[in-house]
This record gives sequence, structure tokens and C-alpha cells, in this order.
Amino acid sequence: MKRRDILKGTLAAGAALALPTRLFASVMPGTPRDRILFDIAKRELMRHGNAIWRHDIVGIADFGLHSAKPRFHFVNLERGEVQSHHVSHGIGSDYQHDGWLKQFSNVEGSNATSRGAYVTWEWYKGRYGTSVRLGGLDATNNAALQRYIVMHHADYAEDAHLEKYGRLGRSNGCFAMGTAQFREALLHLSGGRMLYADSLGLEEDGSIQPVPELAMYQRPPIEGGGRPIASAF
Repeated sequence: MKRRDILKGTLAAGAALALPTRLFASVMPGTPRDRILFDIAKRELMRHGNAIWRHDIVGIADFGLHSAKPRFHFVNLERGEVQSHHVSHGIGSDYQHDGWLKQFSNVEGSNATSRGAYVTWEWYKGRYGTSVRLGGLDATNNAALQRYIVMHHADYAEDAHLEKYGRLGRSNGCFAMGTAQFREALLHLSGGRMLYADSLGLEEDGSIQPVPELAMYQRPPIEGGGRPIASAF
């Protein structure tokens, strides 16, 4: 089955599940990509809604796009709006350091990004200053707490780094953002909301970004629909 067909089938199934009407704005997001993101947010809240305290905004990290692109989306279900920012992926997901995530992992010590749904917990002061703890809700990311996978600010995720190198730096698997982007995350995504990470590759027009051809990686279909990508180690 083609990646596009898998993605469409998954989204259609998610859209068919109705959440309480108070969650939805009367206007849908404008671009084809935003409408798909809106459906993904609803689908993931249906899967994990009991573990999520606040259902107004969902964060979606689309690691199927290059790190130079705004691929972290704040999906506001109440206002029908999507805001997009930059986010880094893990070293263990991109050993070539070319800006493309090539594999996910839930293994402690892998320094890789994990796929799946997370609940955002409390703020705390850590190595990178204020950070937000995350709880993994799927089998593919349930080691997030013991792996210290969090949201935090990092200099290598600033616009200046991107302008200089053409890609963001890499984290140890955390969702690292620039100062302005992380401030938005603290305001709009902390305190019991959902963050969902996957390799979707959604461009603004709704098309799917092709996976870079790297012969050394095998790409079986990912769990639950989406794009094929390397197996986790």
C-alpha cells in the first residue's frame, strides 16, 4: 500500500470519531496540511483523551520534514488555528547530521527521538533552564520519563544556528526549540496537554515529502499509518 493511501486511511478513521463539540472551532484551518493536522489531533485525543487534562491545543512534531522547515505545529482545536515552528530531533536519529530524522527509538541511551503521543507535565529547572517533563503514552515512547525526554530551549535550535548551518543542531532525543518557540510551548502546550510525534512529511499544500534515498536504511511501514521509515534499534 502506498504511503499516501495509508495516511489518508488513518486520518479518515480518526476524523470519523467525534469528540465533544465544544472542542472544535466553527472554522477549520485554512491550508490542506492544517486540515490534516486537525484530524490527527482529534484522532490522537480519541486514543489518549483520558490521560490528557486539557484538550484545547495539541502539539504535533512532524519529523518527516527536514529540520530547516517549521515542523512543530501548535494545533488549536478551539480556535481552528495552526502555528508552526522549528524543533530539533535526536542525535541517535540522525548520525549523518544532515537534518533528516532516519529512525526512532525508545531505548535508553539511544539519544534518539521517539514516536508516539506524550502528555506534558510540570515545568522544572534543568540543564537547559526551564524545561517541561513529558510522559510517553504509547509502547513506542513509554520510556520517556526514565530517558529524561523533555521539551527545552537550546542554542542549536535558534534561528541564528539555522541560518549559519542550514539545519538545526541535534538533541539527546528531546524536543529542543529556540527561545521564542519554547516560550510559545510553555504558554500553549504545558500543563497536561498532548504532544504527538511521527514522521508524516506533510508540506503546506498537503503533499507528502519523499523520504531521502539512503540505501543503508530499510524502511518498513510505521505503526498506525504514515510514512515508511527506518526501524528503531
